[in-house]
Amino acid sequence: MNRAKAVKNKKRKDRGHIVTISPILIWMLLLVAAPLIIVFIMGFLTRGVYGQVEYILTMQNYKDLFKPMYLEIFLYSLWIAFLTTIICLILGYPFAYFISNVKSKYKILFFMLIMIPFWTNSLVRTYAWMTILRTDGIINTYLIQLKIISQPLQLLYTNGAVLLGLVYTLFPFMVLPLYAAIEGLDRSYLEAASDLGASPIQAFLRVTLPLTMSGVAAGSVLVFIPTLGLFYIPDLLGGSKTMLISNLIQDQFLTARNWPFGSAISILLIIVTVISIILYFKKSSNKGLEVL
Repeated sequence: MNRAKAVKNKKRKDRGHIVTISPILIWMLLLVAAPLIIVFIMGFLTRGVYGQVEYILTMQNYKDLFKPMYLEIFLYSLWIAFLTTIICLILGYPFAYFISNVKSKYKILFFMLIMIPFWTNSLVRTYAWMTILRTDGIINTYLIQLKIISQPLQLLYTNGAVLLGLVYTLFPFMVLPLYAAIEGLDRSYLEAASDLGASPIQAFLRVTLPLTMSGVAAGSVLVFIPTLGLFYIPDLLGGSKTMLISNLIQDQFLTARNWPFGSAISILLIIVTVISIILYFKKSSNKGLEVL
């Protein structure tokens, strides 16, 4: 009797779990899985003469990805994403380390400095950077008034402006995971390293950095992936001089009206990103285990 009652309670509990998570499952299926399936299928269809989608299966869209022009754009996008991630990591790690070591009453202040930009739409903040960087903007105006330069510098519509905009937008996504990893670090490991004669630099390289690789990995993923998809920053800060993979996808859907080819680019980008994330997490976890 007790066993039958236990089985009945288990079934009731399982039904409760299903009812609880079913809204989330339905949401994910409708807004995540279904669009991805549509994009995947569309990548094998054909563009019509007038830009319509014709239901003729073909592999030509994926073959076109290997044309030199598109390969160059794709590789350059990966390079920009890599540079953005590295710069955010170099700037974000010391900042996160500093926050983790200040007094609790000051941590709120520094977190506010990180979070305040999120209160304003990123597109608005990008327009603000355009105002700052243009030839008659704030930087050039002050440099000319201080007689440091005689002619305005070309700061806007350059690759450097694009990189600046990406780093500025994604910097908080690097700092927060790093702070969580550093804050959870067991300080006794650093004390043990010091007792064994390790210098502060050696303790950082051999103990702190490996044990916080989870934060480095999480922050890198949160920066690297959005960098590949933020099409409006290269559009506004780079102008027509900068073409990233996100801009190419946007052009295929909105300008060229080649939805099958745009879908093929999107699927390839997703595949490469997922593979990179898996390899990076695997390597990071292995390093952490080696230290432990």
